[in-house]
Amino acid sequence: MNKDPLTEVRADIWLWAARFFKTRSLAKQMLIGGKVQIGGQAIKPSRMLRSGDILQVNRANELYEISVLVLSEQRGPAAVAQTLYSESEASRMKRESEREMKRLANAGYRAPLTKPDKRARRLIQALGDIDAL
Repeated sequence: MNKDPLTEVRADIWLWAARFFKTRSLAKQMLIGGKVQIGGQAIKPSRMLRSGDILQVNRANELYEISVLVLSEQRGPAAVAQTLYSESEASRMKRESEREMKRLANAGYRAPLTKPDKRARRLIQALGDIDAL
């Protein structure tokens, strides 16, 4: 059987196939939550995508502005998934600069290596009590 090339694909299926979300149900939840938009308008999971559509995908507090190049209903390897879309250069630069700013903002902070011991907990609690006065 020879299948005709796809002209439309559901948004939740395409986002899953393009590996933006790990499961189709997660893609559906993000679509319902308004994390994926076309032209500033949130779309439904059943929205049919066509080649050439421009999506704004908000994933893990990073905004991707992508253009749909190829339609697919099957999830394949990451290398194949990356050929399904192209990200705008402005979007890529903005994400990288925001990531760098977050990294620099956290540069002075070092998380403790271990949990606080009994003495340290008492000191922390004492500092908290000062604010209560």
